[in-house]
Amino acid sequence: MTLCRTVFTVLRQIEPLIMLEQLGSTLFDTALQMVVKDRSENATYTDTHLSREESQQKAMTDFYMIFNLIVKLTPILPALLLARLGDRGWRRFPIMVPLSGYLMSRVMLLLVVILRLPLEVMFGAAVLFGLSGGFCAFWPGVMTLVSLDSTADDRTKVMMRVELLYGATGLVGSLISGHLFLLYSSNLGNGTVLLVVSTLVHLLCLLHSIFLLQIKQKSKNEMEEDYHLMSPDSSDGPVEAPVVINKVNVALLFVAAVLYLCAVGGAIEILGIYVLKEPLSWTATQVGYGNAAGCMIFITSYIGVIVFRRCVSDVMLILIGMISFASGIYFMSFVTSTHTFYLARSLNLFALIPLPTIRALLSQQVSASSCGTTLTFLQLALKFAGLAYIPAFTKIYQGTLSWFPGFVFTLASILTVLGMIPISIFGCRSPQRQRHN
Repeated sequence: MTLCRTVFTVLRQIEPLIMLEQLGSTLFDTALQMVVKDRSENATYTDTHLSREESQQKAMTDFYMIFNLIVKLTPILPALLLARLGDRGWRRFPIMVPLSGYLMSRVMLLLVVILRLPLEVMFGAAVLFGLSGGFCAFWPGVMTLVSLDSTADDRTKVMMRVELLYGATGLVGSLISGHLFLLYSSNLGNGTVLLVVSTLVHLLCLLHSIFLLQIKQKSKNEMEEDYHLMSPDSSDGPVEAPVVINKVNVALLFVAAVLYLCAVGGAIEILGIYVLKEPLSWTATQVGYGNAAGCMIFITSYIGVIVFRRCVSDVMLILIGMISFASGIYFMSFVTSTHTFYLARSLNLFALIPLPTIRALLSQQVSASSCGTTLTFLQLALKFAGLAYIPAFTKIYQGTLSWFPGFVFTLASILTVLGMIPISIFGCRSPQRQRHN
């Protein structure tokens, strides 16, 4: 009886939901990547100078550019609405509604494979996904619950623990995704089994958010106490007046997050397509392993936070992560074999530290009652950045395919270095606040 109660208590936490969502998403990502590759094999362009492989690469990048732009543009208003509902007490909505969009998009890709529908149907799936709030609403909703359930001092560690769980689940999902993709019946074709499993996992995830997820509401007194703890001017003495939010610090954190996201997002978007061309020419299984290597970074980044936060500030944690990504992605510019790919990825050990740490710092600049809205505004800023970097990186990659296809990775490294500037300024403005004892 006690064991059953313990299991039920664990199931009501946010962690099982995070694991289910990430597992389903990693399976879907591999499936979509391979389906797009298969459907782009016979792509032709009027440009006579393009080889067959270059035509395939251009078709894939064009698809992902449109698909990703839709995914980033359509969630803006829904995510804001869901964030406001969340901050008014409906904490379940920013999680439950996006998960319904996840489920619909997975079902539509399954129908594309089974019914041999045009690949362009996935643009409609992207619209439905975006209108549900998508990741833009889901992840801030998760982070808000995590933030409200932790103290200001432990928030960075707790958020990175969530990232660790997210990455570990993605690692498992990525390792099996390539093998599941190859399982098929003679009538349905490649990817069917993988997509069925992904759809069922997302269905379970949605049901968990509706019936099992426990939402802890904080009282007004607790929210006031957290606000004073998070306030930059808090001290051992009493606080006599409300603390004014330092808008310059908030702006610096937003700029750093946007620049870093442009670098990471642009590079990773191209990386998934880059490995499918010569000289790498990866199969579905190798794609799964490559995605698993990316998920390993979640684990190493978490370990980095645990180790480094004892002796360095949050600002230094962010800079360490940015340096890690800048060096690894620069090396990726010259990768010509699978083993050098993994060597380049190994340099990205701490690349996931910056964004969760920036979110943690942002949550310390505002009161608990506006935490969800602030984090959602950050997510929306990152989405708007995507409207610029997605077409930019896509066109640059297409333009440099014939002479230096890795140029986009060098560009990402430069953007990362630029992102270190506002974080350094933030650290100079408030060095005493970011220390951890």
